[in-house]
Amino acid sequence: MFKKLETGIGKRDLQIAVIGMGYVGLPLALAFARQKFTVHGIDADGDRVGKLRDKKSYITDVSDRDIATPVAAGRLVPSTDFSSIRDCRAVIICVPTPIKKRYTPDMSFILSAVREVRKYLQPGTLVVLESTTYPGTTEEVIRPLLETAGLKVGRNLFLAFSPERIDPGNAAYDVTRIPKVVGGVTPACCKLTALLYGTIIRKVHVVSSPAAAEMTKLLENTFRIVNIGWVNEAAMMCHRFGIDIWEVINAAKTKPFGFMPFYPGLGVGGHCIPEDPIYLYWKAKKKGHASRFIKLAADVNAAMPEYTIGRIADLLKARGKVLKGARVLVLGVTYKKDVKDLRKSPSLKLIEALGKAGADVGFYDPIIPGLHINGIHMAGLVWSPGMIRRQDIVVVAVDHTAVDYNMLRRNAKMIFDARNVYGNVKDKKIVKL
Repeated sequence: MFKKLETGIGKRDLQIAVIGMGYVGLPLALAFARQKFTVHGIDADGDRVGKLRDKKSYITDVSDRDIATPVAAGRLVPSTDFSSIRDCRAVIICVPTPIKKRYTPDMSFILSAVREVRKYLQPGTLVVLESTTYPGTTEEVIRPLLETAGLKVGRNLFLAFSPERIDPGNAAYDVTRIPKVVGGVTPACCKLTALLYGTIIRKVHVVSSPAAAEMTKLLENTFRIVNIGWVNEAAMMCHRFGIDIWEVINAAKTKPFGFMPFYPGLGVGGHCIPEDPIYLYWKAKKKGHASRFIKLAADVNAAMPEYTIGRIADLLKARGKVLKGARVLVLGVTYKKDVKDLRKSPSLKLIEALGKAGADVGFYDPIIPGLHINGIHMAGLVWSPGMIRRQDIVVVAVDHTAVDYNMLRRNAKMIFDARNVYGNVKDKKIVKL
């Protein structure tokens, strides 16, 4: 069965199922389709599947044209029907792994996907998990579930973990340009997985086990959350000291070794950075090790919107105003610059907290016309000099490229610049985080 799979991958006559057509699964499915594989793009969300069938994209980094060609050619077959797995000899799982409650992972999406795979699993199939999870998931959870179908990993079933490394909005590194880490349960599992990904990705790095691959992704993202937490804390210190944190970072990064710049902000957003390290924290705690770094960094980052409100209140007070009833404009609501993605955006937490504090809060974002907070729809304000002049303070929460910051500066009464868009500009009405 190994040889048959190896041959099928080499000849591109093997069908692939990619489960989860989100920011990870869709680009991956398209990459395989471009290499002449037939890919079944499976998602439980009927709206997503309908858009794909209509050749429409719902992801910033994927254009309608990217979808149109493979769908028209039958290389990408969108579906909500898991039974097509019967015809596939490679199955890649790319489902969400959210947090169920604070510091506790939610494995329900992975477990649901694996149970669906088990229903239709055929002998001689390669199954790969890409969803970020805690070390041990592939061998301790997925392997036993799949083997209840009567198959044996390493003999007539092949299983591996290969963490997703998608960076939304980063055109320099699409899915084919980011080295792929692969950890198989057996050497045969590892070889087949590396061979499959090698058809679309320039460099594949093999590790000794699925657990090592799972830990690799968590190390990467925990490195980021800890450093972001530290620089956010440093920003708070620098404010107390009367020092410009942005000047300090720019000075520190002149060192050609031993330092990597991270930048403060309202917290961390997206799916990966706020949640992935919690999987590691949870697993480590289960093993008797409490990771103080992860918890502390998560707590610092989660507190940044409240810290920002305190700064805003102080700025308003200095001008004889109180936060309650003040007009506050939050500029930018996505979790990341120039990316149409609201997942875990700190701006949403800031807007919600400002509203609870009694502020007359509004938002503007050039790529988000409206949003829902606690079930209430908020329409973005119309960008104009008059709208800006009516605000008591503008918070630059996200540094979108499409915003006219010079016009903002000319018309705003006061600006709280959380992204350093004004750099070293000297202006009494601009205050930096």
